[in-house]
Amino acid sequence: MHIFSVWAPFAKRVSISMNGVMQIMEGPDPHKWRRWHSDAGPGVDYGFLIDDDPKIYPDPRSAWQPNGVHGLSRLYDHDAFSWTDEKFQAPPLASSILYELHIGTFTPEGTFDAAIQHLDHLVRLGITHVELMPVASFEGDHGWGYDGVALYAVHEPYGGPDGLKRFVNAAHVKGLAVLLDVVYNHFGPAGNYTGIFGPYVTEAHHTPWGGAVNLEDAESNEVRRFFCDNALMWLRDYHIDGLRLDAVHAFVDRSAIHFLEQLATDVEVLEAALGRRLVLIAESDLNDPRVVTPREAGGLGLDAQWSDDFHHALFAVLHPNERVGYYEDFGTLAQLAKALTHTFVYDGLYSHHRKRIHGRLTGALSQHRFLGYIQTHDQVGNRAVGDRINHTAGINRAKIAAAMFLLAPFVPMLFQGEEWAASSPFQYFADHDDPELARLVSDGRKKEFSVFGWNPQSIPDPESATTFETSKLKWGEINDGEHAEMLEWYRALIHLRRSTPCLNDGSAGNTRATYDEAAKWICIQRGTITVICNLGQKEQLLTVSQPASMVLASRGEIKIAGHAVNLLPDTIVVLKEHSVRNA
Repeated sequence: MHIFSVWAPFAKRVSISMNGVMQIMEGPDPHKWRRWHSDAGPGVDYGFLIDDDPKIYPDPRSAWQPNGVHGLSRLYDHDAFSWTDEKFQAPPLASSILYELHIGTFTPEGTFDAAIQHLDHLVRLGITHVELMPVASFEGDHGWGYDGVALYAVHEPYGGPDGLKRFVNAAHVKGLAVLLDVVYNHFGPAGNYTGIFGPYVTEAHHTPWGGAVNLEDAESNEVRRFFCDNALMWLRDYHIDGLRLDAVHAFVDRSAIHFLEQLATDVEVLEAALGRRLVLIAESDLNDPRVVTPREAGGLGLDAQWSDDFHHALFAVLHPNERVGYYEDFGTLAQLAKALTHTFVYDGLYSHHRKRIHGRLTGALSQHRFLGYIQTHDQVGNRAVGDRINHTAGINRAKIAAAMFLLAPFVPMLFQGEEWAASSPFQYFADHDDPELARLVSDGRKKEFSVFGWNPQSIPDPESATTFETSKLKWGEINDGEHAEMLEWYRALIHLRRSTPCLNDGSAGNTRATYDEAAKWICIQRGTITVICNLGQKEQLLTVSQPASMVLASRGEIKIAGHAVNLLPDTIVVLKEHSVRNA
């Protein structure tokens, strides 16, 4: 026996169509749900009809859309999969090394099963958590996934629901946790039928994608439940170890209990029931530490958030010729030092880019509440041609970037291919059926990039299959020349971080930084480890406070004599004190 159910608060009549037969559903109940009891089993296709509309719509909570987001839903049995990961427990987030990847471009095949073949590479690298870009169903065969519309269904070209389960199970067997990027701030522009059923979106507020998700207006209780239940489904039914919440700054919610607080509470209850560590990580542009402050201390209770201030500060000193868009607010070593020691650069300061005061102090929050990185899908893919740090700043500065974020006090995150300085870019791509929508997406992309001063003619067409194919990783280059050299550099840095206690201390005040803006050098101290970087144009003789031996150097001959270190241009060196200083 299966109970079909759908929330349709404004409908006078809801029917279910199954095997060509229509039945009027029971209800509504007090919460405006309709139900139908059936002996249908897994594999049966079905859809809903609203009032006199003859069109059959897929289930907003469909677990399987085998024929795409416009097709009928198919009944799926979550209990049928045979898991073998019963003993797996994700490592604490504070000790993790994250790796963001896009299933469609991670391998030539672009499927979960193909990605499984490269999990051993991630294990050897030292990764602890794999973070998947969104896999909820969206229109077309390929895309970034941030235009998902069937949020409970796994994108079929990737391998569907069973494919995702095979990937997670295989990752767990190899000791890798899996995080999933979810999008709760908007629906995609094509294939979103939730508005047929209820007020999932409100026009009372607007976001860059149109009307805001209805988190506080009439009938918002069930909308909030829709997203909370979706999060719980990924964690419970797919054994996902945590979620990355896209652009939480786009939520408009003035409720007494904010949606994020409600979600964090629900996940905490599920964590206790499952006996597994579960985490929530936000993408937030607010520079508001309350996002990751525990609920009992007046915060929203998320575990961590991305930290763009650190990325912007680091990128701007590595690639100083780029001073447009949000980079106009960055570019000094003082800002990089502040990001390393205080997390937010803009913590109540005036932002010229925003033309207002932005952010607030993080206080005593552990810096493990924040992720540090030099590349992400945004910071590569939202560039005109999807160029990586090794393309824009060169291989030597790409090595500096790696050492900076992997030895910083934040939880480090890599983006697919950066560990071997991948030659392939990561560009923005989509696959919309409607030619007019495809044109609007392409034109909108060019307009969006105009703020950075990039030539619109240089921007690859997002709707071209070539743009998608160009973005796929080239695994054949991984053992060649500079690619192999970079891979060994990343492995050494990750091993150093994981094996050095002071590099795993995220407490506020554990990191100190000194610098010389004119000479362009910066020195970072974390316990017994000292990191010195020369971004100047000439060789420099720098001094350290304690005698130390060299652990790693990005290039060239490094001469150390007592307290003096001779450093080539565009070089970073990692030193370890000979003895621990007294407190």
